[in-house]
Amino acid sequence: MEQLNLTTPALLFSAISLIMLAYTNRFLAYAAVIRNLHDKYLKEKDNSLLRQIQNLKMRLNLTKWMQIFGITSLLLCVLTMFLIYVGEHLFAAYFFGIALILLIVSLALLIKEIQISTQALQHHIADIEEFLSKN
Repeated sequence: MEQLNLTTPALLFSAISLIMLAYTNRFLAYAAVIRNLHDKYLKEKDNSLLRQIQNLKMRLNLTKWMQIFGITSLLLCVLTMFLIYVGEHLFAAYFFGIALILLIVSLALLIKEIQISTQALQHHIADIEEFLSKN
């Protein structure tokens, strides 16, 4: 294995920062939708709204874990840089490997969240298509 230098973990900073921005935007969008559905449910008491809220709750939980794994990956990249700086290259390599694994887990959770989001939207499309076929 080649020796790690300070630029190797630093390369992930911009990528992880952009990913975290995207995750935060997803989180904020879900929060806004949940608040709207909550207000609508208090007025209408519609069970379909409860199913939507439960789906969003699951997606929000996945987004939380995506953020946790992404932030931990970034933290370990910083720790890797520190360990390289103080000359602990073996520990730096292990921590950098763990950081990469955590980033992979974060991205895998993103794939799962996208699948759930797509399924929810397909249910809405099916409802619209059913309504249109009746008219």
